[in-house]
Amino acid sequence: MANTPQSKKRARQAERRTAVNKARRSRIRTFLRKVEEAIASGDQGAASAALRDAQPELMRGVSKGVLHKNTVARKISRLSSRVKSLSA
Repeated sequence: MANTPQSKKRARQAERRTAVNKARRSRIRTFLRKVEEAIASGDQGAASAALRDAQPELMRGVSKGVLHKNTVARKISRLSSRVKSLSA
């Protein structure tokens, strides 16, 4: 349990940041789910549009410190290759 005023404030800040990060992560997952569903449906146009919408959201997660840069780069790369393979 936090005892000093500083540690109490830090606990409050951590709670707020956790809520913000949780919401941001949830939003990112929603965008990724939309891409996955579009890929599963086999519609390349919808999949590429969903991927275009998801990319800025993923990069925002990187800049806000929710996700690691390489993780997002890997996700975008794998998703874009799957979308590209739909045309073949």
